[in-house]
Amino acid sequence: MKRCLSTVVIALLAAAPAAAQDGWRPLFNGKTLDGWAQLNGTAPYTVVDGAIVGTTVVASPNSFLATKEEFGDFILELEAKLDAPMNSGIQIRGLSLPSVQNGRVHGYQIEIDPSDRAWTGGLYDEARRGWLHPVYGPEAARKAFKMGQWNTFRIEAIGASIRSWVNGVPVANVIDDLTPKGFVALQVHSIGKDEARAGQTVRFRNIRIMTQNLEKNRTPDKGDTPQFNYVPNTLTAREQKEGWKLLWDGKTTAGWRGAKLTAFPEKGWSIKNGVLTVAETGGGEAAAGGDIVTVDEYGDFELEVEFNLTKGANSGIKYFVDTELNQGTGSSIGCEYQLLDDAVHPDAKAGVKGNRTLAGLYDLIPPVGVRFNGIGEWNRARIIVKGRHAEHWLNGFKTVEYERGTQMWRALVNYSKYTVWPNFGERAKGRILLQDHGNVVSFRSIKIRELK
Repeated sequence: MKRCLSTVVIALLAAAPAAAQDGWRPLFNGKTLDGWAQLNGTAPYTVVDGAIVGTTVVASPNSFLATKEEFGDFILELEAKLDAPMNSGIQIRGLSLPSVQNGRVHGYQIEIDPSDRAWTGGLYDEARRGWLHPVYGPEAARKAFKMGQWNTFRIEAIGASIRSWVNGVPVANVIDDLTPKGFVALQVHSIGKDEARAGQTVRFRNIRIMTQNLEKNRTPDKGDTPQFNYVPNTLTAREQKEGWKLLWDGKTTAGWRGAKLTAFPEKGWSIKNGVLTVAETGGGEAAAGGDIVTVDEYGDFELEVEFNLTKGANSGIKYFVDTELNQGTGSSIGCEYQLLDDAVHPDAKAGVKGNRTLAGLYDLIPPVGVRFNGIGEWNRARIIVKGRHAEHWLNGFKTVEYERGTQMWRALVNYSKYTVWPNFGERAKGRILLQDHGNVVSFRSIKIRELK
């Protein structure tokens, strides 16, 4: 009897799914939608030939089939296939809270994007901040997804690190601690009222998750895809290795002074909870505490600054600033990444063809492709300067690109308010400046990498 019982136990162990033995467990049994629930839209989800099939319908918002269970740290693998060139995605640590847009699904989403942009595998913050990792950089990442074929996705969400792979090719690499836990969901994107796109399908299968021994099973970061860090006022080990440093430590005034002072302003600027804020004085230029500048000067560099605008606010991030110029009233002189509430502030309609609007080169070049997260939300400005070449970026999208010191540059300067300053914008080095324009604007995560 004991021998027979042992034989049965051994047989059961041998028959146990490999997934259970190696730390994986299935989220989909291949037959039913047990353990899943539909949220938001009305696109139907069915099970066909061992796969979950989502189908587009007209007049529906984005639809999500979500796990009833929530997950914090995990490694997720699944296969996805598009039968038509529709947009879809894989929601992770997703949330649907009655207090947020009446339960609209929001949070991290690994994109499925068969368009010419080809950002499959990128990380999008659904119904919140937009793109956290747009797929720029290695071309292999944009070519990894295969339309009309089964594609393997791997997603590692461990602590603040979120990374993705498409068919074994690394794509997203984000550091963010906004949402530590939530559901997994499969998206069918809205098609609005476009009846021609009704009936398109996206398929998912072999969905499995690992929640134990994650450090042992996580993939080493070889630095073969860009990393984006959204944890305020921090540097990752990789950022430090790549030469980034904090221009502001999030706590003190170290490394900064007044543009027309030898020390940091005694009033007009405040530091609280890792945020640097300029005070309201009714819109006067340099009328609160005045502009602040870095103690050091910079030439070729990559600069990132997170900013938060209040309604009607005006400010700017200047570079190649010469504080010896304009010792009178008003702001110090330098190239300016414009910060402005375009919808309210009258300066947006001044200048020439929008060259005083958000993310543009103030009074010189208007921006294109602006993706603004909104008033009261954090936005990320990025400025890159290498030799004569300079670029402005906002929330992952390039808005301005130009060459300093050229005939075209000098023509633009001559037609601007800067024509009174000889050789404007052509300094080899200058200070970084945060502008006091008399409106409440906040800054954080100010970091720089000098380029060689």
